[in-house]
Amino acid sequence: MDKIWLIVKREYLTRVQKKSFILATLLTPLGIALFIALVSLIFGYESDDTKRIAVLDEAGVVTGGLKDESAVKFALQRSGDLESLKQQVREEEYDAVLVIPEIKDVYAKDIELVYYSDGDLTLDIERTVKNRVRDYIREYKANNLGLDERSLAALDFSTSVEPEPVDEDGEDASKMTGAIGAGIGMGMGFIMYLTIFIYGMMVMRSVMEEKTTRIVEVMISSVKPFQLMLGKIIGVGFVGLTQVLVWAILIPLVVTGMSFFFGMEAPQADAAASGIDPEEAENLVLLAMQEIQNQNWWAIIPLFLLYFLGGYFLYASMFAAVGSAMGEDMGESQSLTIPITIPVVLAIYIMFAVIDAPNSSLALWSSQFPLFSPIVMPARLAFSPPVWQVVLSVTILIATSIFFVWLSSRIYRTGILLYGKKIGFKELGKWMVRG
Repeated sequence: MDKIWLIVKREYLTRVQKKSFILATLLTPLGIALFIALVSLIFGYESDDTKRIAVLDEAGVVTGGLKDESAVKFALQRSGDLESLKQQVREEEYDAVLVIPEIKDVYAKDIELVYYSDGDLTLDIERTVKNRVRDYIREYKANNLGLDERSLAALDFSTSVEPEPVDEDGEDASKMTGAIGAGIGMGMGFIMYLTIFIYGMMVMRSVMEEKTTRIVEVMISSVKPFQLMLGKIIGVGFVGLTQVLVWAILIPLVVTGMSFFFGMEAPQADAAASGIDPEEAENLVLLAMQEIQNQNWWAIIPLFLLYFLGGYFLYASMFAAVGSAMGEDMGESQSLTIPITIPVVLAIYIMFAVIDAPNSSLALWSSQFPLFSPIVMPARLAFSPPVWQVVLSVTILIATSIFFVWLSSRIYRTGILLYGKKIGFKELGKWMVRG
């Protein structure tokens, strides 16, 4: 046991003391904050390419005038000659001419506007033009069909589902439970996905480096192959936990600071800009925060750590085995990692389906299958799955992880000292059987 912890200490300290690790750990939160800031700036960007559009209203539907936007300035022409307007476009008085044709049938489903311009009709211009004209055509049709504004407004409505308990003294369910649960589940699932890949591949690269540099020959003379592999997996796992913990502290702090520095608007301000009632938006934010607080974090966090450790040991042991079998030709040896990556990728796709239906048969069986459960079950935890399913899933995962560590060690102790031979799945099978 002492030898294993010596290897763990070596693997941990040699990695956390590297400049690359320190820079990646400290700069990643800053990169995430900058990414969020850039995305906010991009979506808040208003085009400076203003188009002047002459509108020829042959249908006579526009009352008042068309409201300008930053990217479009409208000039309404209630009467006029199309050819003269086209000539003004040629003389660059206008950038385009928009013709609203006469509406001969108020029951027509499709109204085709005509846009004359030498330039392309960009998506933002098309969207603005359609949104501006649609309301006038709708009002014109309503008047011709004898519908008043109140009757017309009654056709616009929304539906919502409000959950209520069967018994009066039962616990009230929030209508945001599904959305919050989906967000928490997706976040935990992606964390598992990234950690399995990043740190599993780190274990594989570490094994490969020691094999190709023949350092492992010196180490094997002092420790058993199983001890070396297990110490390497645990050491890299501690490196991963250290990095995740630092990110968990720094990312919220940096993102909050960046939001304050760039003056990003609060949800209420964004809602007001989008035409949503700020008070309603504030109530939704408060409801979401309350729902997050109501989650059973005392169960979710320990279980997430269990699945993190179980999934990491399971996949890291396989990556270590593959790393020991790889030779100097990296291109040919990469095919050995395909059977490992396929279940991880499949688990992500299953996770999306499970978030949509957390109590389905697919959710039940995939959260028990050990190659999928480290990603799928954490995505279900926010939906409070039955206790027996969680207990069974954890038991199967731990047992499978122990088995895969043992199985991978049989490959590891043979492959780590084997040079100059191309390894295939047939040879790996023989090593597992013979040990």
